[in-house]
Amino acid sequence: MPRFLRSLFGQVLLALVAGVLIGLFAPEFAVKLKPLGDGFIKLIKMLIPLIVFCVVVHGIAGTGDLKRVGRVGVKALIYFEVVTTVALALGLALGFALQPGAGMNVDTARLDANALGGYAASADKLAGGGFADFLLKLIPTSAVNAFATGDVLQVLLFALLFGVALALLGERGRRIGGMVEDLSHVLFKIMGLLIRLAPLGVLGAIAYTVGQYGIGSLRQLGMLVVTFYLAVAVFVAVVLGGIMRFSGFSLWKLLRYLREELAVVFATTSSDSVLPQIMAKLRGLGIRESTVGLVIPTGYSFNLDAFSIYITLAAVFIAQATNTPIGMADLLTILAISLVTSKGAHGVPGSAIVVLAATLHAVPAIPAIGLVLVLSVDWFMGIARALGNVIGNCVATVAIAAWEGDIDRERAHAVLDGRAPATPAASSAAES
Repeated sequence: MPRFLRSLFGQVLLALVAGVLIGLFAPEFAVKLKPLGDGFIKLIKMLIPLIVFCVVVHGIAGTGDLKRVGRVGVKALIYFEVVTTVALALGLALGFALQPGAGMNVDTARLDANALGGYAASADKLAGGGFADFLLKLIPTSAVNAFATGDVLQVLLFALLFGVALALLGERGRRIGGMVEDLSHVLFKIMGLLIRLAPLGVLGAIAYTVGQYGIGSLRQLGMLVVTFYLAVAVFVAVVLGGIMRFSGFSLWKLLRYLREELAVVFATTSSDSVLPQIMAKLRGLGIRESTVGLVIPTGYSFNLDAFSIYITLAAVFIAQATNTPIGMADLLTILAISLVTSKGAHGVPGSAIVVLAATLHAVPAIPAIGLVLVLSVDWFMGIARALGNVIGNCVATVAIAAWEGDIDRERAHAVLDGRAPATPAASSAAES
């Protein structure tokens, strides 16, 4: 067997091609393969809360420097807000520059409101809670419930408290910290076994999508899809590329290093499907474990770069498609509201449409029924959303680690250049 096909990346690409062919030539059979993709994602999600807990607790307890942990957290939140604002503004700018909805002349009276299903109710709930309600949702009803529901932010909050407590306990805390570290090794070993199933998951996900919707379904709202992909590409190449260059690293080498994970995200349209592997790979670059453990899980809810582009671009598209005039005040309102609503996206079923509806809820000038237009191509846009979000969080981790001095630069360059293997254990050098 050729070396390329023995690699996970090669197997995933082969599964992608096979899934497209099955979807095109045997659509009825392809639809029945959906459980392969769903099952793979569920297997990965099964481990995410425990892995996040172990990585964060061990990172904080092992560091022993609580001031450093707090400093990294504050810098991460500052970074997230600045970069998210840039992404939101880019969506608005390209929406007005390229005008993907101009000329559609959609009559809102002819749109089927039933197509939105339960999205509207979820949006009202998300929009009506306010910032205080959002903060309260970070606190689980119990520690066990945080793991049971799989809410990453709630698990992160408990892990932070647990890690800080271990650090303050001294020697007694170190004994428990050692047990947590051993547990993390077991979980990553399980993850290594599960990731071998990625080609099957990719095959099922892409075959179902092509069989169910057909590639031709892109034509209906092609200009919106093309504009969104262009916006994400510009953001990744210019903004994230510039951040990586400023940090002293190459974005393209990082993307090549993460190619297997990005291929899985492309096929499954789920960033959750690679969260544990992403954390392991970033640790393998020589980034301090506590930094990876803080930035990545937090970024999954607070640093959704491509998602932010999607919200503002889609809002402008709906206004243009329905011939709804919007002024500067409306644009600033969309920008301000999106900064809040985008933070509640992760973990919400149908989050893209729900959060977009919650944003439009605050801008009554734009008809919310226009969401029906976006709904038909949401899956295709979801590919770029997931990829952009994952890349954005990986770049954020590297940038914050470089900002804080939490990365072994020599090792990182060696791994990115292919001169050294990427093993999470090697990141311990950055802990000293």
